[in-house]
Amino acid sequence: MSLASLIRLLALAALWGGSFLFMRVAVPHLGAVPTAVGRGLFSTLGLGATLAIMGYRPRLGRYLWPLLALGVINSGIPFLMYALAAQVLPSGYSAIFNATTPLVATVVGALVFAEAITPARVAAVLLGIGGVAVLAQAGPLDLSAAVLGGMAACFVATVCYAFSSYLTLRLAGANASVDTRAAVFISQLGALMVLTPALLLDMALEPGMLARLQAAPLLAWGNVAVLGLLSTALAYVLYFRLIADEGPQKALTVTFIVPVFAVLWGWALLDESLTVAHAMGGGLIALSLWLVLRPKAD
Repeated sequence: MSLASLIRLLALAALWGGSFLFMRVAVPHLGAVPTAVGRGLFSTLGLGATLAIMGYRPRLGRYLWPLLALGVINSGIPFLMYALAAQVLPSGYSAIFNATTPLVATVVGALVFAEAITPARVAAVLLGIGGVAVLAQAGPLDLSAAVLGGMAACFVATVCYAFSSYLTLRLAGANASVDTRAAVFISQLGALMVLTPALLLDMALEPGMLARLQAAPLLAWGNVAVLGLLSTALAYVLYFRLIADEGPQKALTVTFIVPVFAVLWGWALLDESLTVAHAMGGGLIALSLWLVLRPKAD
């Protein structure tokens, strides 16, 4: 990997690791749904402004609706699920669950997309499950119904990411006729398609929401803006540049590093604890990810 790509990889890991921190700050003041909607809105505006400055005008044709649907799976639902998880889970927990996405993708690929699965990948999935179990049982959180609900929300997000990785390859992969810049922007519009009705429903269930949002501190809104502009819009730009320069396998190694940054950000800025469970569970998941992402020599 070139030095420029390595710098992009570390910057991407820091941004994605920081996303869990930003949600932990914003969600208690704004709520899960408004935070997710704000993230999608700021990322869409950021990407749209970037394309406009570049003078790029996407021509999508018959790919418009599939890309909008992809955005629902790739961004809309995961944004909401991780915002819900941020109500109860420390940022490091959510990041480590997010790091299991390649493991979930292995299972989804075998069961749904007829992808070959090797003994090494079976071992990787089992190690990953073990790592999550260690994190859940030996961590600093009691396994209450709310905590289990937060973990379930993270799992739903990883399943969405797993499915979307295969769908993205078909819609905007190397052999597709859709430019990745257009795919990313339109997918963010698709995310708003599902998040906006969720916000309207949330407002109907909580009549005082507008007053609560108006009373929210500027820090909360600032975290949402940074979450959308940096940890989503800019992060996608870096991620797709990594894929273009180094290929998807090397780009996916960012999942090794994201939990490290998330745990460190939470420890340094939110006073979240560092525990043996983080090291044990994260270590098992890192080993399982290495088995999944290593070159196919087996």
